[in-house]
Amino acid sequence: MIPSFLRLGAVATVGLTFVSSSAAQAPGTFEVVGETLVSAMMMFLGNDEKVYIIDKSEANPTQIDGHPAWGSVWDIKSRTATAMNMYTNPFCAAGMHMPNGSLAVFGGNAAVGPDGNTPKANGKTVQDPTYKDYDGRKVIRILDPCTGDSAAFGEQCAWHDDVRKLSMQSERWYPAVESLPNGDVVLIGGMKSGGYVNRNWPDDDPGRSGGGAVPTFEFFPSRGNATDMQLMIDTSGLNTYVHTYLMPSGLMFVQSYLKTILWNYEKNKETALPDMPNGVVRVYPASAGVAMLPLTPKNSYTPTILFCGGSDLKDEEWGNYTAPNVDTWERPASKDCQRITPEPLDKSEPKYEQDDDMLEGRTMGQFVVLPNGKLLMLNGAANGTAGYTTAGTPNTPAKQMPFGAGLAAGPTLQPAIYDPEAPAGSRWSKNGLSASTIPRMYHSSALLLPDGSVFIAGSNPEGDYRPDAFFPTEYRAEVFYPPYWGETRPTYTGLPEKLSYGGDAFDLTIDPASYGGDSNLAAESATVAVIRTGFSTHALNMGQRFLQLNSTYSVASDGKITLHVSQLPANANLVTPGPVLLFVTVNDVPSIGKTIIVGSGKIEEQKMLDVAVLPSSVRATNGAHGQADATAGEKDAPPAVDSQSSKGPSIGVIVGAAAGGAVALIALIALLVFLMRRRRPAPAAPVTKQISINRVRPGTTLGFQAYQPTAPPMAAFPVLGRTSPTPGSGVSPLLATKFAYPGRDGAVSPDSVYSRSIRLSEDPLARK
Repeated sequence: MIPSFLRLGAVATVGLTFVSSSAAQAPGTFEVVGETLVSAMMMFLGNDEKVYIIDKSEANPTQIDGHPAWGSVWDIKSRTATAMNMYTNPFCAAGMHMPNGSLAVFGGNAAVGPDGNTPKANGKTVQDPTYKDYDGRKVIRILDPCTGDSAAFGEQCAWHDDVRKLSMQSERWYPAVESLPNGDVVLIGGMKSGGYVNRNWPDDDPGRSGGGAVPTFEFFPSRGNATDMQLMIDTSGLNTYVHTYLMPSGLMFVQSYLKTILWNYEKNKETALPDMPNGVVRVYPASAGVAMLPLTPKNSYTPTILFCGGSDLKDEEWGNYTAPNVDTWERPASKDCQRITPEPLDKSEPKYEQDDDMLEGRTMGQFVVLPNGKLLMLNGAANGTAGYTTAGTPNTPAKQMPFGAGLAAGPTLQPAIYDPEAPAGSRWSKNGLSASTIPRMYHSSALLLPDGSVFIAGSNPEGDYRPDAFFPTEYRAEVFYPPYWGETRPTYTGLPEKLSYGGDAFDLTIDPASYGGDSNLAAESATVAVIRTGFSTHALNMGQRFLQLNSTYSVASDGKITLHVSQLPANANLVTPGPVLLFVTVNDVPSIGKTIIVGSGKIEEQKMLDVAVLPSSVRATNGAHGQADATAGEKDAPPAVDSQSSKGPSIGVIVGAAAGGAVALIALIALLVFLMRRRRPAPAAPVTKQISINRVRPGTTLGFQAYQPTAPPMAAFPVLGRTSPTPGSGVSPLLATKFAYPGRDGAVSPDSVYSRSIRLSEDPLARK
């Protein structure tokens, strides 16, 4: 018999009413906004209009070109999805933005057919005749995001997905990827044939597991053969989707199983850091929530990494490629949180620090960094781990597994918010946050949208499309509205076309009609930040970063606020070249984000410029105020009177609360805070804080650049806003570059050029 608390998340939708998509949405609530056509195992933001969604090859009902679709594009404004053709199986791939805004997806699984069976002929993997997918383990897929009508997208907007044209040195399933300061990326580890954990048991061939594991790293664009990485060998078994973060020094923080290192990827030299405390595993399939805390002038752009949740199963309990050695769904997930600052400013020894526990244990919980610098935790389960098995466990045959093939139970339906600036002991809160009604288990994802809401989709802990499973294949998409939703949004002018590393400052002028209250206090609260939203999959957002730009302000007598804003620090290790969302936040309320390119838009050594000295801040002396009210400015929909909100006990239990009382209480608290802030004395004198950042020369340039042969000089940047072009009107700016890479058999010339796009209806591997 299944305990009721483990079932609750799956049946909680009964008797609940969704808020209509046309109704006003209250802060802290979820809204079901449509269907994604394919289950959103992977997602990333292409531009201000589109989210790209990727599934594994499976029997999705939506068909394209005579086979099930496993790719789609979501239009943010119309809330509709359009199927996209893909050719290889991207199951559990990795992804990253490139400097010009192109999207790159690395690796995946072998070709599969119904029930995940791999088709073979003469001992070799071949195209599946039903799903028509090819082996995706070695391929590099490239896409240039487009804008406009998705249904009218031409070949330049299609996925370039041909292993003969662009491939890695090694087959990689569940690899890690991290971008580098010149726009290259490094690919780390993975499995060759895959399974639950990356080993046999007993583990008598650590790191390689008889050829099933890939304990190597390589670069894209290629720098030669893949090379062994000692950490991948030392952490045999639990070394997939490892956590990677580039540090200001140019070293890379890498966390795998219980081990942590700083890695010089140029010299392949590892420096050991302390092990993860308390035996809590954070990598897949324990799948903790992991994020870099915001990089700010206040912390001198010093990275701190936060780990929350996961699992403390013992080494032998993790089992092997086939399945765990225990019934994981009976084992509570961890709620332990740890912080580490890998490169302390005072040069002290790095160490893990106990942080506030989460309010409930979570596996597959995912952090999304919000524009106000707080971290949203959502999705996942209270028991078990990520992954699935069709073989059962030593204790439970497959047909008797209580939750289908999945290895987790007890969906955690209510999100929580972590405030990194709050005192220890008070960093987590669920106040005012409603619970979702859709379990987001294995293979779900979440992503920040330009309007500051969070897009949530996916969930399928089964080997194929299973609409009748305990936790079924999920196509419904939701949007979560953070606590600032419904407030008047700051609006501004002056955004530059691109951002540089150092260089001239720029001014952003905030309209007084777009904020309320004392203008000096509003200016004092104002921040300008860039966010890389990352590649979302498996509770990860690969590449996700938040960096606050240094700024000062001038307040005019009419309440107009001018922010004097520095470019990024002169260190491309802090935010590597490529697209980001830029937000202006006033009184904890963000503007609508705008996509902008950081750096040159090319794969090359980035130019480091002198950092401009900002003017001192100037306050108004006449008591200037913002003019925002219920009808002014760029305001979200007002809070709904009948919205559902709750504190909610753990494991997704939904407890109704009176929304009107909650709103009144929030308003009272806001009024008290406002009055207290108004009584605060003004600073004795305006102060300009200049942050000293040591320049770090980027890695060796390879001379690669992305360009469009007949395009104007800025062609590398408008990729982000490209409308659907006339078919055949050009080639991908990234793919017009000459890359050195092996073909399917390693025999393609290093000077090969992928100089044409693939038509949506074209089978690249059948092409003569």
